[in-house]
Amino acid sequence: MKPSKPLPEVPCPQCRRRGPWLESPSGPFCSERCRLLDLGQWFEEGHRISRELRPGDFEGFDELTPGDHLDRPTGV
Repeated sequence: MKPSKPLPEVPCPQCRRRGPWLESPSGPFCSERCRLLDLGQWFEEGHRISRELRPGDFEGFDELTPGDHLDRPTGV
């Protein structure tokens, strides 16, 4: 089922290109390549959570359009 309103264009976390990546199988990344590059950075500890999460860290998440695109397993 498609969301009632179109999803916003967002920047790919890896390459920063903008597009409707949330609809793609690799979302929020623009491609499988960017998704795997980001995963590799986590494995090599290039990315890390440097502090405890705070309530303000989640502002705006309640504005995302709900739908199956958020709940699908990766690689489908």
